[in-house]
Amino acid sequence: MPNAATAVDILTTELPVGRPKANATAGAPVESELVLYSDGDTEFGVWQVTPGSFAARKQGACELMHFVAGSGTITDAHGTVTKIAPGVAVFLPDGWEGTWDVAETVRKTYAIYATR
Repeated sequence: MPNAATAVDILTTELPVGRPKANATAGAPVESELVLYSDGDTEFGVWQVTPGSFAARKQGACELMHFVAGSGTITDAHGTVTKIAPGVAVFLPDGWEGTWDVAETVRKTYAIYATR
């Protein structure tokens, strides 16, 4: 385990070249990610996705997200809509399924925890 702090400016840090978002259902969203820490059970990082829609699910993990830029909605399988915007934190439990609709490029910090 590293013993040095890792610090980045969440809003301005350069992210690696993006890749097309899997499961896109509208538009052509591209995602980019910078992993700050990973040990196989836990991962922390910065993630960004451009406008579009895509299906998503959590299986074997849960995720806490804090949005710092962009806008859109996340709709779960039951139809509950959560607006995402700077300052919003969202927790997705293991087993969550839904759809992301990104109106303006979204950037977030995240913490993923394996639940297996």
